[in-house]
Amino acid sequence: MDIVSAASRDIDDALVSVSSTRHVRSRLEATGISVSRYGLVVVLLLIGVLKFTPEEAAGIQPLVAHSPLISWMYALLSVQGVSNLIGAIEIAIAALMALRPFSPKASFVGSLGAVVTFVLTVSFLFSTPAAVHLKYGFPVLGDTGQFLIKDLVLLGASLWTAAEAYGEA
Repeated sequence: MDIVSAASRDIDDALVSVSSTRHVRSRLEATGISVSRYGLVVVLLLIGVLKFTPEEAAGIQPLVAHSPLISWMYALLSVQGVSNLIGAIEIAIAALMALRPFSPKASFVGSLGAVVTFVLTVSFLFSTPAAVHLKYGFPVLGDTGQFLIKDLVLLGASLWTAAEAYGEA
């Protein structure tokens, strides 16, 4: 009987441990998704608002001008006009993402917008002169590349929040 009681206690302890591990993992994952989503919201809001300043418009001009995907916008709008449009889009994406408690579908659309945004900005690594250059046969980030590389992580967070919102929509 003692062996059976000991085995039963070991099984109970193992089940409690598994349950506790699952709970911790679940809480960490939920917290990670929330911090990622609302961190993206803050980042997109802040950089979106800055796009309405002349300094930011001038700052993004070389990135946009060298992009084969969006350089055409300068044929239609001024440097400030392009920056304003990008800023308005970033603010709208942030607002959609923030709606997650009320509308997972809207948040999913916002997350997809963030994915597109960060795919575009990551593409600047390849289209902007001196963003990346070879040194000793290895790609090295220049100043612009060092500024842009964070967008790779933001792209991943956008994909994660899109998947979570899609699962709830």
